[in-house]
Amino acid sequence: MIDYNNLNSIFSSRIKRRSLIIGAGALSGLAIASQFSNSRAIAQVKFGNYPFTLGVASGEPYATSVVIWTRLAPEPLNGGGMPAVNVPIQWQVATDANMKNIVAKGTEIAIPELAHSVRVEVNGLKSNRWYWYQFISGGEKSPIGRTRTVPSSNSAVSKLAFALASCQHYEQGYFTAYKYMAEEDLDLVVHVGDYIYEGGITANRVRQHNSPEILTLEDYRNRHALYKTDPNLQAAHAAFPWIVTWDDHEVENNYANDISEIDNEPDQDRSVFLERRAGAYQAYYEHMPLRPFSRPSGPDMQLFRRLSFGNLATFHVLDTRQYRTDQPCGDGTKERCPENFDPNATITGKRQENWLLRGLDRSQAQWNVLAQQVIVAQRDFTPGEGATFSMDKWDGYLASRDRLLGFLDERKPSNPVVLSGDVHSNWAMNLKADFDNPESATVGSEFVCTSISTGGDGADTSATVEASLPDNPHIKFYNGQRGYVRCLVTPTNWQTDYQVMSNVTTESGTISTRASFVVENGDPGVKQV
Repeated sequence: MIDYNNLNSIFSSRIKRRSLIIGAGALSGLAIASQFSNSRAIAQVKFGNYPFTLGVASGEPYATSVVIWTRLAPEPLNGGGMPAVNVPIQWQVATDANMKNIVAKGTEIAIPELAHSVRVEVNGLKSNRWYWYQFISGGEKSPIGRTRTVPSSNSAVSKLAFALASCQHYEQGYFTAYKYMAEEDLDLVVHVGDYIYEGGITANRVRQHNSPEILTLEDYRNRHALYKTDPNLQAAHAAFPWIVTWDDHEVENNYANDISEIDNEPDQDRSVFLERRAGAYQAYYEHMPLRPFSRPSGPDMQLFRRLSFGNLATFHVLDTRQYRTDQPCGDGTKERCPENFDPNATITGKRQENWLLRGLDRSQAQWNVLAQQVIVAQRDFTPGEGATFSMDKWDGYLASRDRLLGFLDERKPSNPVVLSGDVHSNWAMNLKADFDNPESATVGSEFVCTSISTGGDGADTSATVEASLPDNPHIKFYNGQRGYVRCLVTPTNWQTDYQVMSNVTTESGTISTRASFVVENGDPGVKQV
């Protein structure tokens, strides 16, 4: 056994003996340490506590490649409980659930700078196949996860099944919906934001956050860890590859680019807020199965990207937080103001907008899916005379929306379907060339998923929403319960099933299908089954 005190001088940092015992192989990895940007030695370890407390995950499926993820965190709510040393993690991928037929394996180094999280881009896999994977470190084995590659881009595909989720507030409800999702026959999961919530501890909730409002990198790491300790969330991650994007609560409610929500908050200074954003983005990257190209640089992170499922569907994944201008007229629900019509106001930023329209124009997919955060369709919340709109949604950025919908009307990319979250309720809507003219062309469809748990149990209907529906004839469905959306896509048909929970404030909630809608190939607009 190597003397613990001597190792302190080697690693130039304090190592907590109760969390980590360094064995005789501690220096065996020194020969490859030069591959990494820091000069810390690589330590073979044995853990005092189980290190894979946050489970495993996979994502970003390509035809011959997928990302697998884990993080060493023997003390997940206490910064992870790891010392400042590099630690090797073995990984292996098999074609069977028992991990007998290994087809790929290797070693990844978990470094302190990434909170001892690792992501492996597993290459050389066969397309359109299921695989199983596992991590090993210090004699401990992670749970076994299941993932898949997608069909190659030029291959004909008969169907795609996936779930759409968003908004999972730890304090406001249990994540039981993920238990049911993990039992579904799906190819992947799409999560469109509010994976964590940044607020502090609130009394009389079904569960409680682990700290006051989070502000620092360490805060965000501990909050992500809290959420990832949920067994139902872990089950859904272990069952399918995920495609993820964020909304606002991964940083702060209703932030816009480098602008904090409330001017008089301590982080009102933009440089201070950008420091907070950098920590939030870093922690998000550390806890998501993203490709290495998304690794943040300070307060900037590349998240908009495309993923395809054969020739059947292309997912255009958007980021409507990082590049937007400040919400016009404030971020509440109110009447229109002159800033709503500012052609320079943008919800995506110019570069991302050009990227999106260019990709839609060139797409050869049967279905073009915009996986993004906030509702695109117009929603007038004032019945009868007058009109009010939510300024944090695309309703606040009319020039951005007009350019998108005008493009869909003029260029007619194949079967555009928008997927949204954010509002803790289910909606099915037609996208119109001109929302103020119900007779104008329908240019696409939008399906909005409710929250996993945010807002508590919710309710089937809302008198306020029901009263406003005559002023919004393009809205075909509303529901305020919790759950997720299940989508089954074929070359001829898209079906969306709204899966709703009986309750989320107990762990015994049950799930059922509240309503189903279809979109037919070549005929934009939703129809109830």
